[in-house]
Amino acid sequence: MFSHESGLPVNIYSVSDLTAYIRAVLESNENLLDIWVTGEISNLSQPKSGHVYFTLKDVNASLRCVIWREQARRLKGALRDGMSIEAHGYISVYEQGGQYQLYVDGLRAAGEGLLYQEFLRLKAELEAEGLFDEARKRPLPRYPRLIGIVTSPTGAALQDMLNTLRGRYPLAEVVLAPATVQGEDAPLQIVQALQALNRSVKPDVILVARGGGSLEDLWAFNDERVVRAVAASQAPVISGVGHETDFTLTDFAADLRAPTPTGAAVLAVPNISDMIAELNGWIMRLQQAARESLNRSVLLLSDKAHRLEQLSPLWQVRQDRQYLDALSQRLQLHIHHDLKTRQSLLSHFDERLTGLDPTHVLRRGYALVKDSAGALITSAKQVKLGQDIAVQLADGSMDAQVQQVNTEEG
Repeated sequence: MFSHESGLPVNIYSVSDLTAYIRAVLESNENLLDIWVTGEISNLSQPKSGHVYFTLKDVNASLRCVIWREQARRLKGALRDGMSIEAHGYISVYEQGGQYQLYVDGLRAAGEGLLYQEFLRLKAELEAEGLFDEARKRPLPRYPRLIGIVTSPTGAALQDMLNTLRGRYPLAEVVLAPATVQGEDAPLQIVQALQALNRSVKPDVILVARGGGSLEDLWAFNDERVVRAVAASQAPVISGVGHETDFTLTDFAADLRAPTPTGAAVLAVPNISDMIAELNGWIMRLQQAARESLNRSVLLLSDKAHRLEQLSPLWQVRQDRQYLDALSQRLQLHIHHDLKTRQSLLSHFDERLTGLDPTHVLRRGYALVKDSAGALITSAKQVKLGQDIAVQLADGSMDAQVQQVNTEEG
């Protein structure tokens, strides 16, 4: 194709090609790939897709902005029209609409950038002084009797802490030192509340707390006066400012940081249920130890009583009596045995004597022959014919005269 004036060919881009070219140019500019833009939100739209669309404007211009769903989920707090913010992201082109846009991956309330720089400066200064050293952190009392609280008397944080303390450890007394926790007057009131607690109440631990908010809302707890008052507190301090992701200089100066006001109350006191369980455990161990000690004492006492009894004359007498009883039993057994032996022997002799008794022999048909003088005749040679003899039988005797003598010799 030729131009109307020179007749020379010229390049003609399609809308798509030109838009893609502009997009490539924008996305190749390093300054536009990492940029902060400040302005006021308008035309805020949050469809069901989860993406967020809005216009960032000032008095002279406006800029379309997009926050993709993944980044939108990480936003802290809700966006609204009229809010002044500082948005971070990169510039590119929405080709279908032919618009350049800011694709936002992070944002903060307007002015937070300067506040954050001041936060870093003051943190470095106080850290160099040693106010944040771990060596100066003090341990918390395990069983506090008196707890001081520095917070707003009308805030939800106070009720959350009181409910937690009441539920976990109702034995402690709580004293509130009220103070404004946001605005120009807040730092001085917080300092005065801390000083009043340390001077007049002398609590075992102090909770300094407030609910969440923006960096500007929490700025009172980054005030140098508050940080130094926390570090100088006679009682250990637990800081429970904001949400878990919020950090203030008070957190670094405190003896312990809690993620929330409720978390500060949890860290300040033990759980009475755990204490009861621990107490029951100690009671059981004490009872077991007492039983074991009593058993040992009983065994020791029994041993000493036995040893004392052994040294007693009565014990020796009892031992001798028992020994005498044993000897008596043995003697009786011996006598009984000896008597039976003698009786058996006597019966034997009696039987032998009976067997040798002449009358016993005579009963079997034998007889004793005696001469006239009464001498026993034991041989036929002792008598003569016509000699008078006496014959002794078992049941009597008779006189006789020898009529004939027969001998073995014939």
